[in-house]
Amino acid sequence: MEVEIVIRLLLAAFWGALIGAEREYSGKAAGLRTTIMISVGACFFTFMSEWIGGAGNPDRIASNIVTGLGFLCAGVIFRSDNHVSGITTAATIWSVAAVSMGVGAGYYFASACAALMILSILTVLTFLQNKIDLINAHKTLQITFKRSDSGYARCNELFSVYGVKSKLITQRRNLDHIVLEWQIHGPKKSIESLYTALLQDPFFEELVL
Repeated sequence: MEVEIVIRLLLAAFWGALIGAEREYSGKAAGLRTTIMISVGACFFTFMSEWIGGAGNPDRIASNIVTGLGFLCAGVIFRSDNHVSGITTAATIWSVAAVSMGVGAGYYFASACAALMILSILTVLTFLQNKIDLINAHKTLQITFKRSDSGYARCNELFSVYGVKSKLITQRRNLDHIVLEWQIHGPKKSIESLYTALLQDPFFEELVL
């Protein structure tokens, strides 16, 4: 029994380290040590759930792991003025814990398949996502200009010139300035060319992409 416990904890740490190494390489908030700690912790909680709950209630603790992870996942999601980041890392934490629970319960093959699939999603599909962005990238663009300037019309003119589709999300007045927030999408090169043109245009005082 003791050997089995050690094997399960080591396997959980191994899969956590494998996925965590990818997050660490990508410079994400939840890196190598974090994912290993999550993996080992979730695995051990699964042990305790089986031991404390017994045959009649083996999910006594394990059922609360997913709920508890919600607080940890929320801590790696960041909201700034024009975008949200950390959602993939939060989903990775949740998935790593699920793999470790599987290891703790003794489902080695299923856990290995899930871990390899998670790793594939984080690596191989990132390449595919980059290819999709080359064709149609989605960005949020915030533009500030003086109230006396016709910035709105100028924005639409540049969007049309560079073949970028747009949707106005918010419009705010700030003293003698107007701030427009646009949701834009189009080929990555077109968006980059548009951004360069906006930077060089005297109409606009501040840009956030």
